[in-house]
Amino acid sequence: MSQHVCVIGGGVIGLSTAYALVRDGFTVTLLEAGDGTALGTSFANGGQLSYRYVSPLADAGVPLKGIQWMLSGDAPLQLRLRLDPKQWRWLWQFLAACRRSVNQANGAHLLRLSLLSQQTLGLWQSRDGLTDFSWRENGKLVVYRSAAGFAGAARQLLDPQQQVLTTADCLQLEPALEHVAGQLAGGVFTPGDAVADCYQFCLRLQEKLQQSGRCTLLTGQRVTHFRHRGTTLLAACTDNAEHCADKFVLATGWASQPLLAPFGINPLIYPLKGYSLTLPVCGSHTAPDISVTDFERKTVYARLGDRLRIAAMVDIVGYDHSLPTGRLTSLRRIASETFPHAGDFVRAEPWAGLRPATPTGLPVLGASSLSNLWLNLGHGALGFTLAAGSARLLSELISGRQSSINMHAFAPSSAR
Repeated sequence: MSQHVCVIGGGVIGLSTAYALVRDGFTVTLLEAGDGTALGTSFANGGQLSYRYVSPLADAGVPLKGIQWMLSGDAPLQLRLRLDPKQWRWLWQFLAACRRSVNQANGAHLLRLSLLSQQTLGLWQSRDGLTDFSWRENGKLVVYRSAAGFAGAARQLLDPQQQVLTTADCLQLEPALEHVAGQLAGGVFTPGDAVADCYQFCLRLQEKLQQSGRCTLLTGQRVTHFRHRGTTLLAACTDNAEHCADKFVLATGWASQPLLAPFGINPLIYPLKGYSLTLPVCGSHTAPDISVTDFERKTVYARLGDRLRIAAMVDIVGYDHSLPTGRLTSLRRIASETFPHAGDFVRAEPWAGLRPATPTGLPVLGASSLSNLWLNLGHGALGFTLAAGSARLLSELISGRQSSINMHAFAPSSAR
C-alpha cells in the first residue's frame, strides 16, 4: 500500500507538488482553502518562465533606489510601513541581503533550481502529455533604458546562452519595440526561456491528478491547525473535518505562518503585492511576440495566445488584496507608452496578487523540524518558474531518494 501524503495549498506550488508525488507512486489528498484551485497568487501572474533570469530583488543599490522610488507614484516599488513586527523583521533581513556578493550567491542557487524546473516541466510535457496552457519557448528579452544598467547587466550574465544585444538588435528581434527604440541602451536575450498561462497550467495539473485515481482534491478546506503527537503530525484540521495522512506538505505561501508558529517554526515570509493587466489581442494589434522585461520600469510582457499579460510592481503593504486605481492607472500608462498598439487597453482585466517572498529571494524547501512535515514556500515572483523543480525535489526527499541538486541553501533551518 502506498504512503498517503496530504498537500495543503492548491496554487501552482501545491498542485505541482501533488503531481510530482502522484507520479512517484504516492496517494495524495490536496486541500485548498478557496472555492477553486489557483485563484490566488497563481491566477494572473506575469506568465514568464524565466529560467535564466533569476536574480533576487535584494541587491546592492536597491535600498537607495527604494528611497527614490517612494517619492514617485509610478515607482516600481512602494512601501507602506505598518505596526507589524513581521514586516520590520523582513525588511531588516532584506536590507542585510542587499549586497552584491549575497545577490550573486543566491542567484546561483536559484539558477540551479530554475534549470531543474525547466528540465522537469519538459519531462512532464513530453512523457505525460501535459499541454494546453499557452506554453511557448519564445525566449526572453530584457531591455535597459540606462547605459550604466545595461553595461552592468552585460558584465554579470549567469548563463552562456544569454546574448548581449544592441538597440538595433533588440528592434530586429522584437519590432514592437519601435516606439521606445530611442530610449533603449541595449538588451540581454535568453533564447531558452518561455511563457505560459499559470492558471491554465494549474487546471491541466488538476485534470491529470483527477485522472490518476491517486489524488483526492478538496476545496473549501481551510486548515486551521494540526493535530499532533509530539513531533509527529497526525491530521490537518479544518473547521469541520480532520484529514489524516502519513506525511504532510505545506504549500500555502505567506499563510503558512500561523500553522507553523505553534511548533516554533518561523520561516521569514512576507507578501509582496504585484499587479497585472490582461489585454485582448486581435489582428490589428502589434503585441510583442518575444517575452519582454523592461528592466528600469520593472514591467514584464508575455503574449499568451490571443492575450497579452502585463505585470509589474512590488508593493510592501501588508495583506492588502485591493486593486488601487492609482497603481493600475500607472501600469496601464507605462504599458501603453511602451507598446501603444499591443492590445485593447480599454478591455484590460486588472488583477493583484500577494507573492510570498523571503528576504533573500530563496524559497523555503525541505524537511521541517517535525518528523513528517515538509515545506515548499516563499518562491516570490518566481513561483511559476520554480514550481516543477521544487515539486520534484520535495518528492525526492519524501521518497528517501537523493535530491537532484544540492538543497542546503533552501533548507527551512536557513530561513528563520
